Amino acid sequence: MVYLNYTNLDNETQERLVSVSKKDVEHKFGNDLRRYAQKHRIDYDTLLEEEALRNLYSYDYVFNI
Repeated sequence: MVYLNYTNLDNETQERLVSVSKKDVEHKFGNDLRRYAQKHRIDYDTLLEEEALRNLYSYDYVFNI
């Protein structure tokens, strides 16, 4: 679960969430993503960014008001 303060959804918080998601995706699927990027000649960093954004939807969020 990700706990967020409802009044603090600024750009810095959003970037932190994407960074955490990138690390999570890279840890789980890093080797598979590298192979896929090589095979299809796609930039790995772009692919990782896209997958990290998709991964954000799998988190459970709790907002404190």
